Amino acid sequence: MAHYAIGDLQGCYDELEALLAKIAFNHGTDTLWLVGDIVNRGPQSLACLQFCRRHEDSVQIVLGNHDLHLLALLYGEGKMKRRDTLDDIVKHPHAKRYRDWLRCQPLMRHTGTHVLVHAGLLPEWTVAQAQAYADEVADTLQGGHAHHYFKHMYGNEPQFWSPELSGQDRLRYITNVLTRMRTLNADGSLNYEYSATYADIPLGQYAWFDAADRWNLSHEIVFGHWSALGLHRAKGVCGIDTGALWGGRLTALNLATNEIVQQESFQEKAVH
Repeated sequence: MAHYAIGDLQGCYDELEALLAKIAFNHGTDTLWLVGDIVNRGPQSLACLQFCRRHEDSVQIVLGNHDLHLLALLYGEGKMKRRDTLDDIVKHPHAKRYRDWLRCQPLMRHTGTHVLVHAGLLPEWTVAQAQAYADEVADTLQGGHAHHYFKHMYGNEPQFWSPELSGQDRLRYITNVLTRMRTLNADGSLNYEYSATYADIPLGQYAWFDAADRWNLSHEIVFGHWSALGLHRAKGVCGIDTGALWGGRLTALNLATNEIVQQESFQEKAVH
């Protein structure tokens, strides 16, 4: 029995199938964590979503920003973007079933040793606090206020955390940390602009996991979202978005042995 985590799929279903064959994944005995952004931008978003739904007993996911964007569209909020590849889900005759399944997925999972989250944890949050905040958002999505949540989800405010935040500002901030964060500004505010490489982080910013006195060092945090970061293991974190969508690789991490297995992308390599 093995427990794996795999990085952002973003509709790259053929790469997922090839990677699972490489690691000889067995749905009867093995388990799999997917780090979010199951859908969008790649060619087979519907197939990726159907795979997750079909294998609920062995596959667990967390929601990423692209998954939330899909949900917003399915609730009639947000706007389809030029590079979105979500039409086959939005127009599917069973779109409501996919919506209702996806909105019941969490934004964070954890065991005694590992955290699974799409983007990261705010440095000042403990794992227990982060899970409680993630559950606040999940409870909203799974309850009767999902439509109201998506109506107010988009936006970059507030920039600072306070336990006193309430309402949509609180839910938006928690969502942005867990699904969009890469770097923080020197004053600790969220930076929404930077998406380039780790080596090129400009003065006045730092990666969230490089913050001094992080309160979540009790667990290894497995995350994705930052494809330009690539495979990154240090300081109790493991970033496994290795850019399958952009012609890079899809990465699997064995959470017990720390073995890394990768599958080359079948997508055209992005030109920067």
